[in-house]
Amino acid sequence: MQSRTGFAPSNDIELAYEDMGNPDDPVVLMIMGLSAQMTLWPTEFCERIVEQGFRVIRFDNRDIGLSTKMDGQRIEGSALLRLLRTQLGASSRVPYTLEDMALDAKGLLDYLEIQRVHVVGASMGGMIAQVFAGLYPERVLSTGIIFSSTNEAFLPPPDPRALLPLMKGPGPGASREQIIAHSANTRRIIGSPAYPTPMEELLVTAGEMYDRNYNPAGALRHMAAVTGTGSLRRIAAQIAAPTVVIHGRADRLMRPSGGKAIARAVKGSSLHLIGGMGHDLPRPLWDEILGELAANFARV
Repeated sequence: MQSRTGFAPSNDIELAYEDMGNPDDPVVLMIMGLSAQMTLWPTEFCERIVEQGFRVIRFDNRDIGLSTKMDGQRIEGSALLRLLRTQLGASSRVPYTLEDMALDAKGLLDYLEIQRVHVVGASMGGMIAQVFAGLYPERVLSTGIIFSSTNEAFLPPPDPRALLPLMKGPGPGASREQIIAHSANTRRIIGSPAYPTPMEELLVTAGEMYDRNYNPAGALRHMAAVTGTGSLRRIAAQIAAPTVVIHGRADRLMRPSGGKAIARAVKGSSLHLIGGMGHDLPRPLWDEILGELAANFARV
């Protein structure tokens, strides 16, 4: 399968990207979530989309993977206070916001001379996708949003058992093995209870992620971007492209109420809830998830 990699200058930074499939096919832009490198979109998952006749582009968000690190940008104030303000739909002062990250994605497309895309985002990437589709409608063919939220006021908060491992990390001075084990265990906790990924596979993926890049400061700034941007409801309501919202009924990190809030905000969107699915993309559900995305692509 054709695949091209590179670094795109965008919004005064550089984004690492991978471009898969026939350059003449319609483009699907894949945006991953908080602290997640582009490789967390499984290669085979992306290839399945390419086989449907699409060109797939995945990339590392700023501050993670091989993209530019925003070193020196300090997060001021209390993380707990930002989280409380998020529960009220309020913004906070942070190094960069989800709007900045949506502008990064736009710059990537400008560099690749791509005018319009089907945009698919997961978790924080689903928030970026909402901002991108809402603020740059002329660039969007369709929108697919997987286990995400509008961050509007009074939505049920994450289960602390799912959130705390993300916020605490493995601790200072942790070894490579301890960091990998913590990452794998966190993904197990937030993953799909009805479709658990074997721990051996989680450890392999965590090891590959660590060896590709490990930047915990970037993950903290990602969290600040999510909690500091404020409610996305007004932006989501501006989305005009065909939209599908996919969410797991068993997601403890991003409650199903987040997906329902997106579906309420985006006029004409469809909501697809999957029983037993948590905050991951388990292989047994690929057919169902890819089928929903393909149906939405076809609505254009």
